Amino acid sequence: MAGPFSLEGRKALVTGANTGIGQAIAVSLAGQGAQVVCAGRRSCAETVDLIADAGGKGEELILDFADPMAATGVFEGAGFDLLVNNAGIIRRADSVDFSEADWDEVMDVNLKAVFFTCQAFGRALIKRGGDGAIVNVASLLSFQGGIRVPSYTASKHGVAGLTKILANEWAPHGITVNAIAPGYIATNNTEALRDDPERSRAILDRIPAGRWGDPSDIGGTAAYLCSPAARYVTGAVLNVDGGWLAR
Repeated sequence: MAGPFSLEGRKALVTGANTGIGQAIAVSLAGQGAQVVCAGRRSCAETVDLIADAGGKGEELILDFADPMAATGVFEGAGFDLLVNNAGIIRRADSVDFSEADWDEVMDVNLKAVFFTCQAFGRALIKRGGDGAIVNVASLLSFQGGIRVPSYTASKHGVAGLTKILANEWAPHGITVNAIAPGYIATNNTEALRDDPERSRAILDRIPAGRWGDPSDIGGTAAYLCSPAARYVTGAVLNVDGGWLAR
């Protein structure tokens, strides 16, 4: 008998799966038995190899969410049960200097693409009879402002809101919709912060766990939210931040 955390027989699409958090999520889902399609604007071959080395099932798909509609034709008839929207970008500048181009690029990838990918997934799954899960990757900045990242902050607030409305609408179809709000995780998006000794020390001083998060910390949470163990959890935005927001 499959356990409550098993994803055997499930098929998942994980976006932004070529590196960092997305890679860790893809590996975690495959580790619980899911067949994982690893999507990214660059090759996800490394992620697929990691899955295969661990005895799992994975394949790659090139999708560039600079086009927010990139995934709209992916789901119909393809048998997907699970969707993890992880792909995202960030641009940094003082708000008084922030450009329209940087605003639009971030909002397209981080928010518009998330909605229309969810929409396409939801349509296909509801047509098939429902029963599945969506996990969106939000952020610590879904709850606070941050500095020098206005479009990123706005987009991640939007991801939290989309998560809640889709949870309300699709619960009757057996589709759970949740989000993970990571704190400071050691990925390429935080490399500049970690390379700045003063800024890195200030950040670590405010994290009760006393360390930068590891992508695998997010991977396990995503696997839980996709599993039968979380079948009555929907509309939640879970903090994975080492206690940052609890202070």
